[in-house]
Amino acid sequence: MTHLISAAQLAHEIEDLVVIDVRWTLTTGGARNPGIDEYAAGHVPGAFFVDLESTLAAPPGPGGRHPLPEPAVVEAALRRCGVSDRSRVIVYDARESYAAGRAWWVLRWVGLDDVRVLDGGFGAWVEARLPVSTGTPDERAGTVVARPGSMPTIDADAAADWARTGLLLDARAHERYTGQVEPIDPVAGHIPGAVNAPTSAWLAADGTFRPDLAEHWAQVGDGREGQPVAVYCGSGVTAAHEVLALAELGIDATLYPGSWSEWVCDPSRPVATGPSPG
Repeated sequence: MTHLISAAQLAHEIEDLVVIDVRWTLTTGGARNPGIDEYAAGHVPGAFFVDLESTLAAPPGPGGRHPLPEPAVVEAALRRCGVSDRSRVIVYDARESYAAGRAWWVLRWVGLDDVRVLDGGFGAWVEARLPVSTGTPDERAGTVVARPGSMPTIDADAAADWARTGLLLDARAHERYTGQVEPIDPVAGHIPGAVNAPTSAWLAADGTFRPDLAEHWAQVGDGREGQPVAVYCGSGVTAAHEVLALAELGIDATLYPGSWSEWVCDPSRPVATGPSPG
């Protein structure tokens, strides 16, 4: 079963779906999410807006920049969108599905079974010349009940063990992984033993998932594809996107939600720099 849907498929099935817009841009200093304004300027007809910062993550702290959200917060937002336990839900962002990947993961984590991502995001919808709306749908009264824990996670201690006994993927850009730069978190580098697998490399130039995911995975795994896989990034957003890419291959990867932003909160945790281990 694919976890993706094309713009044409969404347009054909839209009357039977709950569509959620999660456009988001990483900001600092508590700045307002620009995705809110992008939604107001135009969105898939009937789509509800859900904010990643306030709904799909808890406030930043010792657990990282985007800790797992309170299940009750997610449940309330989904109910406003009319979601029930049997709803078919589509999530999308602007193009690359980074935020949509996080939404897909969180909604699966709270127990929703049928969640898919619009491949290529709102950009794919517009490029297909499908209708765009500026109206805001009325709130609904969904009945979904959040059941957290439906997707596997690990904490910092388990991530350290995983890097030694399994395959721990770092989804950040190569220069952040190697410690050459660190524009967001206070310490540069990576978890010792982790393998760099930048999230952007799982995508084609148009922002859709690349058609040769299996071939890319063979390069990433480099003979270790049969080992259990866990993924982290800066704060657990793009790592969820990588979990989605692996799910398309039938691989059940585990997320380290706190990711690097939690790891470096404890100065006693080791930090590595340089290229991936050979």
